[in-house]
Amino acid sequence: MIKPMFSTCRHLLPLIGLTGCAALFAADDSRPNIVLIITDDQRWDQLSYTGHPVLKTPNIDRIAQEGASFDNFFVATPLCSPSRASFLTGLYPHTHRVFNNDKLGIDVISHTLMTFPRQLREQGYETAYIGKWHMGLDDSRRPGFDSWISFKGQGIYIDGVINDNGTRRQLRGNMTDYLNRRAVEFVNQPHDKPFCLYLGHKAVHNPFLPSQRHEELYSDYEFQVPPRNEADLAGKPVLTRKRPKLDRSKMEGIGPEPAEPRRGRGRDPQSIVRDQLRCLAAVDEGVGQLLAALESTGELDNTIFIYTSDNGFFMGEHGSFNGKRMPYDEALRVPFFIRYPKLIAPGSNRDELILNIDVAPTLLDLAGVESVIPMHGESLVPLLQDTNANWRKAFLAEYYHEKVAAKTPTWKAVRTDRWKYIHYLIADTQGDPFGYDELYDLEADPNELKNLVNHPEQKTRLTEMKAQLNGMLNQFN
Repeated sequence: MIKPMFSTCRHLLPLIGLTGCAALFAADDSRPNIVLIITDDQRWDQLSYTGHPVLKTPNIDRIAQEGASFDNFFVATPLCSPSRASFLTGLYPHTHRVFNNDKLGIDVISHTLMTFPRQLREQGYETAYIGKWHMGLDDSRRPGFDSWISFKGQGIYIDGVINDNGTRRQLRGNMTDYLNRRAVEFVNQPHDKPFCLYLGHKAVHNPFLPSQRHEELYSDYEFQVPPRNEADLAGKPVLTRKRPKLDRSKMEGIGPEPAEPRRGRGRDPQSIVRDQLRCLAAVDEGVGQLLAALESTGELDNTIFIYTSDNGFFMGEHGSFNGKRMPYDEALRVPFFIRYPKLIAPGSNRDELILNIDVAPTLLDLAGVESVIPMHGESLVPLLQDTNANWRKAFLAEYYHEKVAAKTPTWKAVRTDRWKYIHYLIADTQGDPFGYDELYDLEADPNELKNLVNHPEQKTRLTEMKAQLNGMLNQFN
């Protein structure tokens, strides 16, 4: 249970007013620092703290042990670019308009986003972005960052090229190690303001290339791919429908940059999973280095330290390995740990439905900054202060069709603590616009294997879930 320990300035605004809040901080700017670490394609259960059978992540685990873990933290869309934009803005993709990973103007759009670091900087924070931006191929500095270290698009693991505050540099070595080092350098440098560090790792995204020192880790781990479940797939005809073969000659100017090679490493599930875990070893080391740097500077307990990921990942579930984009929990659910002892008691655990759109309003709230834009997400602060605080009972998730992922249509979904309804925005082979829809009872069927959309006993439930989805779409229009 999280124990309330203090009140934030924003929640005092009705009493003291915005001017009073600014004056309070001007006299003694003791606002918290912020370190947010976001990995790529990391499942909720891909940490030792969340139950992985062999993976060791002691430094990441420390964040949860000394802070809070959220068992039901979800992303609003299971895809890199739009999910990252939602973390930064507190908005659903249909509003921030970074819809997908196709190169369809998101370079320009991402320069216009009113991100939480941009707002923090305007209110006296020093801000740094280090790592993967991945909203278009443009690696130029986005508004709101005093320091900018990034790379084009997806970036590469080995000997990459980075934009270091306007200067492009050819690196030698593994990208994860480089990003860790630069993040520690930022924390260790003198700061006369509170700071916000956003560290976006390329790991653990394909092609899963670990640092050389980790090559032998987990070599004896025997990963078991979930067996193909024909009954599961029979209830998901959208997954098995025939689609024209992707014509990559028509992807020029639209699709992502060519993928970095696997360098001869195996492409079988065992090889990929072992390399995923090896990549996480370097991420965990970096977390430990950052925690140590904050301790050495005396800033650890005045720093909000967050660890999370941009989306989950399929490891054989529903017939998909090495994929995402679909509305099932394996892709939507990610780890979320937060350490901030001024507010959160060690070892706290929550099971409310939390979204990545809640991160931006939470951090602005804790910094005493009133957002200049309305946000879809909600600050977690009232929930952290009062275990009985009202909180959402359902959430909206969405995905927009990409030309580079022809098999996955646009979909909208609503999920409660027990039910999930999925609506695909295409007609089935008989022309029924609801013919591909899915309904799951997550209490009886947590792995989403039995589609109940046509079950006669669930007609009322289906009607209710459709109405709830429509209501949420209207609410967040």
